[in-house]
Amino acid sequence: MTVRAASGRQIGISGAAVAVAGALTSALGYLVPVIGARGLDAADLGALATVLAIAAIASVPGTGLQIAVAVHRARHPEAAAGRAGLLTAALCAGVVVLLAPIAGPLLDLPLAVVLLLAVQTFTVVAAGRRLGELQGAGRFLRLAAGMTVLAAGRYGGLIAGLLLGAGLTGSMLIGALGSLLIPPALALLARRPAAHDGPRITARQIVTACSATLAMLIVSYADLILARHLLPAADSGAYAVGTVLTKGALWAPQVVTVLALPRLAQGSRRALTVAAALVAGCGAVLILASAVAGELAFRLAGGPDYVSLAGYAPVFAATGACYALVFVLVNAQVAAGARWPSAPLWAATVLLVVTAEWIVPHTFTAIMWCALGAALLALAGTAAATVVSKVWIRTSAGGRRSLG
Repeated sequence: MTVRAASGRQIGISGAAVAVAGALTSALGYLVPVIGARGLDAADLGALATVLAIAAIASVPGTGLQIAVAVHRARHPEAAAGRAGLLTAALCAGVVVLLAPIAGPLLDLPLAVVLLLAVQTFTVVAAGRRLGELQGAGRFLRLAAGMTVLAAGRYGGLIAGLLLGAGLTGSMLIGALGSLLIPPALALLARRPAAHDGPRITARQIVTACSATLAMLIVSYADLILARHLLPAADSGAYAVGTVLTKGALWAPQVVTVLALPRLAQGSRRALTVAAALVAGCGAVLILASAVAGELAFRLAGGPDYVSLAGYAPVFAATGACYALVFVLVNAQVAAGARWPSAPLWAATVLLVVTAEWIVPHTFTAIMWCALGAALLALAGTAAATVVSKVWIRTSAGGRRSLG
């Protein structure tokens, strides 16, 4: 049994639904600090921002779990991943709990807030299992619904608490209680007829996908952190506005990767070619648009104070476009069973940090060009690794067949 080929109309509807769900997730995540800024004092607002940052990092394994489960389900439709999903979620929540005595005093966070964050971490990471099952089975409309459920459970209670004036701890409590509804809701969405158990997903599959997801997050945000560290406050703020264009070019075409992953897991070369071509085409359009309408891009991203940076818009867009292609290729490697798909990303991150910190001048443009160089290096390394991994896997498969 494999994922059925879909018509162009079905693909279009599925892609639109997943894109809308992704946009809703981003919008709700953006609303939290906006509403918090209007209802919390400066100290609690800073604590909220810190909690959101920790939550974003702690939820990375959930995305990795989703990718790993999607690949496994696409290859083995009868397989289950319940234990692996629960163990991954419990491990992530446990890490947050263990860090509570350190993170609380160090970051000036109430202990109750950190423990409530651990509850949300468990439910958000655990959701990766169900979303992965839906994605791997090609049930993209249900996947979009599941993404919406996750977004509502992850942010809805927190937003409600802030609007009700419950304060930081009260809002986190409402948010944690709301997040407890995520697992049963996703279980209903992902339900399927009873099937025989197939091969179980392994810890190595999950760790590989999680490592790749974490590496992708770090390499694409490293320049922003370096800018904050190395540049004066005004320049680092301007650089942050530029990275809005980078993130737009990175995430705009990611629906293509979501739709392609099940076919990639089944070894479809055409799926990889089409996905890479679509993402590259989207990147080219965004780079061209930023070159033509750079002033508008910076005005939308940061306001009229930043339109003087319009000439840099294509560089930021190109960086994001490169990482969008990297994301496709990394997912293809995970789908192909490569052992170290994140290696080129870690190498690019190290080179970016060393170059920006100790080699080039600490200026806006120097960090910007270093970021583009790191993105190109990551793309070249990932492309080479994709070719090598596929050749190795074909050779290994041929060897096994000849031995058989």
